[in-house]
Amino acid sequence: MTEATVILYAIYIFMLAVFVGFEVISKVPVQLHTPLMSGTNAIHGIVMLGGMLVLAESGNNALLTWLGFAAVVLGAMNLFGGFVVTDRMLEMFKTKKPAAGGK
Repeated sequence: MTEATVILYAIYIFMLAVFVGFEVISKVPVQLHTPLMSGTNAIHGIVMLGGMLVLAESGNNALLTWLGFAAVVLGAMNLFGGFVVTDRMLEMFKTKKPAAGGK
């Protein structure tokens, strides 16, 4: 298999993943959005780990170094942003305490 064929297969798989992901996410009911976000946070943790492994093995390859760095930075942004969004969504489900004046 040539390198061009491998790249075309990778692009094809990526496009299929985008379409399948969009269809799956668009069908999620509102009640399941918070658990889905938590699962997504776990996936971004794996992305960060993979980026760190790429960085550790990149050696003198500048492309691998930049790709690993980008994976770690973008994975970290998504991971921590997802935790913030999940926390805000969970706050919506908490019952509000009555005011101290009894109103």
